Amino acid sequence: MEKLLKLLQDDAKLTVQELAVMLDMTEAEVAAAIHKFEKDGVIKGYRTLINWERTDVHRASALIELRVTPKKDSGFDELAARVKAFPEVESVCLMSGGFDLAVTVTANTMSEIAMFVAKRLAPIDGVLSTATHFILTKYKDGGVDFVTDYDEIDERGSNLCD
Repeated sequence: MEKLLKLLQDDAKLTVQELAVMLDMTEAEVAAAIHKFEKDGVIKGYRTLINWERTDVHRASALIELRVTPKKDSGFDELAARVKAFPEVESVCLMSGGFDLAVTVTANTMSEIAMFVAKRLAPIDGVLSTATHFILTKYKDGGVDFVTDYDEIDERGSNLCD
């Protein structure tokens, strides 16, 4: 079933019929496996990856590292739950290294992200420090190349690979 999950991860638009052929299974077997994965929480959802830089929509994203003090009874889970509840938050991950949580946020502008960090994230009890890294260009996301033509010229007139 690992192969089925990998195929769905790579292309969630594959039909049950296509998956059945690729996996040498019946359509009923594939449909049942997918249903079980969804029911068991293995498959958490389906989404479309959008290259917002190619739209007229203004968006800013940042990776924010948090150094926190874990709670005595719940460790990092309680802080992570508080952080992930904010609508600006796209993801929260516990990580090793100098910081404890990696938080990805999206807003309309970098200024909105800065205010989110200053007014909502940093004041949370247990947050010791933050480090905000604004995402300037996505080259790859979710396994999908976002910049495929490396001969494109950026706004400064230089080659992206220079």
